[in-house]
Amino acid sequence: MNIEQWWPNLKPATQAWLIENNGDAVPEDLAAEITEASGPAASDAWRAGDDEPSGFYFPDEVVDWIEAVGNGETTEPPRPR
Repeated sequence: MNIEQWWPNLKPATQAWLIENNGDAVPEDLAAEITEASGPAASDAWRAGDDEPSGFYFPDEVVDWIEAVGNGETTEPPRPR
């Protein structure tokens, strides 16, 4: 399921956190909420950065989409590479 489908299932506070902290590691409690909302499972679409602190990170196209949503620029889903 793409982000456009599960994003509305997140709590507004979670959406706000993801927009405000876009690109940062996603805390485990928020990662669990995203998975419950039919978002990516940690083993699927998340990445653990080699040079990043441990945690869950969105792929670049999702980070870009969240930034665009935060800026009021788009509601289009990210395209897989």
